[in-house]
Amino acid sequence: MSAKESKRKVRIGFVGVGGMGQAAHLRQYVQVPECEVVALAEVKQDMARNVAAKWGVPKVYSSHEEMISKEKLDGIVASQPFTRHGTLVPELLKTGIPVFTEKPIAGSVEMGEKIVKAVKASKNWMMIGYHKRSDLATMFVKQEIERLKASSELGKLQYIRILMPAGDWVTNGFNQNVGGNDPAPNFTWDAPASDMDKDTNDAYIGFVNYYIHQVNLMRHLLGETWKVNYAAKSGLLLAGESKSGVTCSIEMSPYCTSIDWQEHALVCFQKGWIRLELPAPLTINRAGRVEIFRDPANGVQPKTEIPQFDWVGAMWQQARNFVAAIEGKTPPLCTAEDALEDIRLAREYIRIWKGK
Repeated sequence: MSAKESKRKVRIGFVGVGGMGQAAHLRQYVQVPECEVVALAEVKQDMARNVAAKWGVPKVYSSHEEMISKEKLDGIVASQPFTRHGTLVPELLKTGIPVFTEKPIAGSVEMGEKIVKAVKASKNWMMIGYHKRSDLATMFVKQEIERLKASSELGKLQYIRILMPAGDWVTNGFNQNVGGNDPAPNFTWDAPASDMDKDTNDAYIGFVNYYIHQVNLMRHLLGETWKVNYAAKSGLLLAGESKSGVTCSIEMSPYCTSIDWQEHALVCFQKGWIRLELPAPLTINRAGRVEIFRDPANGVQPKTEIPQFDWVGAMWQQARNFVAAIEGKTPPLCTAEDALEDIRLAREYIRIWKGK
């Protein structure tokens, strides 16, 4: 955007305002001061009118084609099932309008590659919604890891462990959603992966739907790619190694919680560690928690620090980050090319776990 254009609010159009479209995204964007939601496209027209009335969105369209043809948009938020991204997203990219989608980039490596090609062909860009990268606690930890790697004051980074037990990820986050009396839509879905049978593909989709955030977070904290080289038969643990030799592990629901969320990452250096605790995905107005332990030895007293963060939720900060990227103030936190690596890692995990 030009300097003159950046003085006005960024105009956002929504493609889909179902469950996550409302709870995770729309209610965040309408509260971002740098933007305005000017229109939404939704095949469920009764629901769409109710949603628009609730959140003060002035225009409602029955299709994204109609919305795009009639509205001057600076950004599109397409909150859709990821197993139809390969069908829908290339169409949106052709408009030249930056696109935001939920994680992951697609439901198969083939569809992900199709989207990346569409990005390059359109000379457009898209941002993938890994909201954990936008949590103020994660943003702080990322900066601290990079600082510690550069200073070597705590020695080498040598291990990252992520634990994500199944739990109450909703935290009453759908309570403000509104519906309608529309029939179920007849969507066009992406073809399943050609290199997996149905059972293997089902396992892959299940893993990607629930744990791709942790696969992505691992790469984000490492600052480099990693590979999977072990998968427990139980499906509770995967382990691997980064490009520079850092050991990595993700523990997948070794236990479950009913009314809590206990996700955390432990980042270990030779002389200390950083613990990042993340709130449930639909938590509002609360960042994660960080604890840092430093033990430089040589007579220096070990120290534990707990930094404090503003009352900002990750989904709201993610909306601001997308708007800032549209304005040219910051790069998108996760691009299509970046996100493609996540589903490739997921496919390799399934191959090791299932032998297919």
